[in-house]
Amino acid sequence: MASEAIYKSGQGYWTRMVSAAGFGLLLAQGTFWIWTKFGAGTVGTARYVAAALALVFLAGLGSTIFWVLGRNSRTVDFLIATEGEMKKVNWSSRREVMSSTGVVIFTMLTIAIFCFVCDRVFAWSFLQIGVLDNSVLESE
Repeated sequence: MASEAIYKSGQGYWTRMVSAAGFGLLLAQGTFWIWTKFGAGTVGTARYVAAALALVFLAGLGSTIFWVLGRNSRTVDFLIATEGEMKKVNWSSRREVMSSTGVVIFTMLTIAIFCFVCDRVFAWSFLQIGVLDNSVLESE
């Protein structure tokens, strides 16, 4: 019975649950795809074969996902370490994020205006020395 237990069951709970939810969604989509590919619109024995194929896929991949997230010591230790490292991250506050976003928007607008002015200055100077003709500037 002890060999069937989940490896380090009390640790890395959220990392395992979020990973299980993501893999579960992929598993559900894969099972639905198999059913629609082979079972939709069929009648008789073909429908049962498609259902069996979808169930075998569901059971096989579901068992593999459980083994990877619950019993494989290397994967579980990695997920536990990941959760531990994520707790050490210094997450920015809403105020810091809003302030940094404002700085980025201001900087991008400043650079865009600078590039526009440089483009106009070069276009005007090339027009004056005859490299460009007036029709190119009017089409913009």
